[in-house]
Formats: sequence, C-alpha cells, structure tokens
Amino acid sequence: MEGGTGNVVSGAPLGAPKLDFADALKSSLDQVSAAQSASQEMGKKFAMGDDSVNLSDMMISMQKASISFQTTIQVRNKLVSAYHDIMNMQI
Repeated sequence: MEGGTGNVVSGAPLGAPKLDFADALKSSLDQVSAAQSASQEMGKKFAMGDDSVNLSDMMISMQKASISFQTTIQVRNKLVSAYHDIMNMQI
C-alpha cells in the first residue's frame, strides 16, 4: 500500500471535472434568480389569498432571496475591486 496520496493532485482528486469560473458564476446567478422568482411567486399567491402559502413561509422565502442577492452584490463588488487593482498594477 502506498503511503502518499496517489489519487490527489493539488487537493483535487484525479478524474474530477474542472469547474470553470464562468460556469460557477452563471450557476450562482441562476440560483439567485430562481430564489427571487420563487419568492415573488409565493408573495403573489399569499396576496391573492391562497391558503397553501402562509405568512412565515413567504417571509422566509423573501429573506433568503434578499440575502442571496446581497451576497451576490458583495461578490460582484469584490471582483470589480480586484479587477481595478490588477488594472492599476504597473508592470
């Protein structure tokens, strides 16, 4: 039996698919959009008097959508800041 980690290169197992940054970003944005859409739909159902939607579920859904949106904004701000830092570096 080998004593090393023969299956692992740089912390990632061999054969694991590489995650593209653009794909990860798009997936994250799609999840935020889906959370906002679900929250809006739940709010509409509650406003129309649908008995299957209660106030606490609607409020939790709205808060989850808000938190995910705020997190996305903060990540975007960090990316823009890093981009500006890189662009202002002297070579």
